[in-house]
Amino acid sequence: MTKQHAGPRTGPGAPPHARPAATRKSAYPYALYLPAAVVYLVIFLVPTVMAFYFALTRWTLFDSTFVGLQNFRDFLAEQNLRIGFQNTIIYAVVTSGLKVVLGLLLGVLLTSRLRLRGFLRSVVFFPVLVSTVAVGITFSALLRPDTGLVNKTLALAGIDGPDWLGDAGTALLSVALVDVWKGVGLATVIYIAGIMSIPRDYYQAVAVDGGTAWHRFRHVTLPLSWPATYSVIILSFIGGLRSFDLIWTMTRGGPGFTSDTIASIIYKQYQAGFFGLSTAGNVLLFLIVTAIVVPLNYVLGKRQVAA
Repeated sequence: MTKQHAGPRTGPGAPPHARPAATRKSAYPYALYLPAAVVYLVIFLVPTVMAFYFALTRWTLFDSTFVGLQNFRDFLAEQNLRIGFQNTIIYAVVTSGLKVVLGLLLGVLLTSRLRLRGFLRSVVFFPVLVSTVAVGITFSALLRPDTGLVNKTLALAGIDGPDWLGDAGTALLSVALVDVWKGVGLATVIYIAGIMSIPRDYYQAVAVDGGTAWHRFRHVTLPLSWPATYSVIILSFIGGLRSFDLIWTMTRGGPGFTSDTIASIIYKQYQAGFFGLSTAGNVLLFLIVTAIVVPLNYVLGKRQVAA
């Protein structure tokens, strides 16, 4: 009888060198996550845990005293908190809503057969690249009641422009519109990517049925660009809830406290030296954003699956 050679053993008792190469290399892709995991741990998780702890203390750079929930009680008792919360919601709704509408319209325009399409895309996206503080300082000068270019232009048409940033009725809305101007470019890029991913067959089917440009937009572009809409809503709403730098640069929460948001109230507490109180405010802001965005993400996610 001829002696047959058995194949390599691959069971649990097999020596390491006999295991399939795929099994030996299975851990390789997971090693690529390690640098990102370390950065995420150091930059996000560790500071978040520390913030939750220091929110329960009165602290300075050199020592801390545990006070329990007293910081949260004091922050919630802040007399301007109700106005700040109301302004935060209004600001987030206005900015995210306008970015969705304008981003979609610009996305449709800049994916059409338009001359200078590439140049116009660059123009629309350019404000995203500019420093927010620089944008705030520039528009503060443009919106001055006497010397600002905006009111001077309105005066040529016989319109007496208001004090955009000094009037309690227009300050928050003025900052919100500047925020939209700066951020709509990112929304437009997201919509351009979403619209360009729609198969051309759908548009051809509408054309065969005699559909107009409105029909193409209503029945193809609008529903099939929902993933882009979903992304723009979530990103813009989170940004609006957390907005601080543009508001602080342009109005510092004024006039009075009429354009204060939760973030600007937190910063004022920090300026006054109440570090534990401001940390508690940051924790509350984190919880507020989470409490609003998680259900919103769930509802929009279900709509995306259904679409």
